[in-house]
Amino acid sequence: MTQAQKPPGKPVKILFVINHKSGRGNDDSLKDLIAEQAKSQDFDPQIYSMSGNDEARIRAEIKRFSPAIVAAAGGDGTIKMMAEILAGTKTVLAIIPYGSANGMAKELAINDINIALQLLSKGEKKAIDLININNEVCIHLADVGLNARVVKRFEKDPRRGKLTYAKHLFGEMFFLKNYRFQIAYDDKEIRRKGVSITFANASKYGTGAVINPKGVIDDGRFELVIVKPFPRVQLLSIAWKMFRGQLHTSDYVEIIPCTNASVVSNRKTTLQIDGEVIGKVKEINLFVMPKALTVLVPAIP
Repeated sequence: MTQAQKPPGKPVKILFVINHKSGRGNDDSLKDLIAEQAKSQDFDPQIYSMSGNDEARIRAEIKRFSPAIVAAAGGDGTIKMMAEILAGTKTVLAIIPYGSANGMAKELAINDINIALQLLSKGEKKAIDLININNEVCIHLADVGLNARVVKRFEKDPRRGKLTYAKHLFGEMFFLKNYRFQIAYDDKEIRRKGVSITFANASKYGTGAVINPKGVIDDGRFELVIVKPFPRVQLLSIAWKMFRGQLHTSDYVEIIPCTNASVVSNRKTTLQIDGEVIGKVKEINLFVMPKALTVLVPAIP
């Protein structure tokens, strides 16, 4: 029996939180799948459909229903919110890829909805780290600079998907900004110029681009991935290394593992966390939250 399977007795209570605005949008099909799986896997489902300003209501529903598992169907922003709610509790998070990128789901090899639903009885529990970033929880990836500005453009575009993201990425390349960062991490201090810094709990974006090739989500640390100023002619080379998982070999990239850090920029820059734009900041304070969240992952053969 895998760790996610229930002991004999009452069916496992599972609260499904569905964000129909995340990118897929077909709630009825998902609800039908949940109903089918509830019968075949013998669990007790409750469905909560998000409508805006949901955090307090979800907390109240968890308190009322007392689920063993909360299954979040949405993109990385939805998963971030559920990580904030469940951090430090015994309730298990199941991730259902229902957004446009689904970076954290792909990180855990949960590549489609059917796989995610099967994990409710066949998956294994895994305790993973989180990052506290300016008192916001990050489960996947956050950054300032280039990619954060692309995410900001992407948020305002009614279209979704990789092509839309790529369009905004290449559009942003014509307005590359360089920043000067003062960085204190663990017991060291450095200064760096860069076009971006990624704060990485995980390794790759939902597009498949690997920003942090050596990232491990349960090693008790995170990585600062500094992309230094580079000639525009190097863009394709850098992109090629990202998609091959070799970004750490680039002369324009520095990766620093740490457990806490403070980053001060010479000017305000956009901060995004798990695909959610937080706003413009000059100072970012971070620390790791070791094994703060339990998630369901595919069983290792």
